[in-house]
Amino acid sequence: MNLEKVIFGFFIVLAATLNFGFFIGDIDNPAHHDVYELFAAIVVNLIATVLKFGDRTHIGAIHLSTSLVADLQLIAAALVWSYGVHLTGQGMTPEITASVVSLSGGALFANVVSIVILIAETIMQKR
Repeated sequence: MNLEKVIFGFFIVLAATLNFGFFIGDIDNPAHHDVYELFAAIVVNLIATVLKFGDRTHIGAIHLSTSLVADLQLIAAALVWSYGVHLTGQGMTPEITASVVSLSGGALFANVVSIVILIAETIMQKR
């Protein structure tokens, strides 16, 4: 068993599951979406991105691009959250919450694509 592959797969799947945990719930209900879960999703996605930098293959490039998309979407979601809470003074309105959750959904899709690529790559490995 290759420990590097285990760690790589662990962070890819953890990033997707944390993002899914944040995403699930009513799209416009702030009580269903925890800011700390979004923060954890961002941190784990960034770690997964760093782990993807060493792969020089074509599939590695696709892994990296999906991870960068997820990072961009989640960071944008955090910025929208911060804007809603700190700059507007209105807090998490249903509109702001829906925007944050929608951006998280885009990141979730990128995470799912990354997992599909990981599974396909694993299946194609020859023993």
